[in-house]
Amino acid sequence: MEDADKGSQQEAEALPEVGEDAVTAVGSPAPPPGLTDEEREELQQELVKVEEEILTLSQVLAAKEKQLVEIKRKLGITTLNELKQNITKTWQEVTTSTAYKRTSETLSQASQRATAAFSTMGSAITRKLEDVRTTTPFKSFEGRVGSLKTMVTPGVPSSDQGDQDASYSTAATLPSTAGGPLTTDEQKD
Repeated sequence: MEDADKGSQQEAEALPEVGEDAVTAVGSPAPPPGLTDEEREELQQELVKVEEEILTLSQVLAAKEKQLVEIKRKLGITTLNELKQNITKTWQEVTTSTAYKRTSETLSQASQRATAAFSTMGSAITRKLEDVRTTTPFKSFEGRVGSLKTMVTPGVPSSDQGDQDASYSTAATLPSTAGGPLTTDEQKD
């Protein structure tokens, strides 16, 4: 196992690192067929020249980036300000897009239709409840509930004297918890 670790370490050392010149890391390769020594020499000089240009451009770019940061600092432009501007610009682009406009119109129409549907449904329910309220069974039920209410709540004046007597007689038979009239069973105790 140690031999395998040593072998992989040697392979890793042989590979060129990022930014390292591939030609120097591998060594001088055999010239490809069809290239003369003169053409090969010319290509190597061009390669060195291009690498130097890339290095110079990288240095110029770094200097320009430093200059940009300094100018922004002097102008008071912060990262937060730039972020706000980017968000505002992006939002404007989104709201002016045709997809956003179509979606907005569709949602508006759907909202109007839903509002109309709920309104219609509410009106239908109201009409149906009114219809139920005018039926004979509901009126009979309503009358029974009203009678039960007057029987359960003693001492409430009623327009009908017969109802008042009925409520008193019902109250007289109910157990008294608030000092009202006692029934015959309660009087015995």
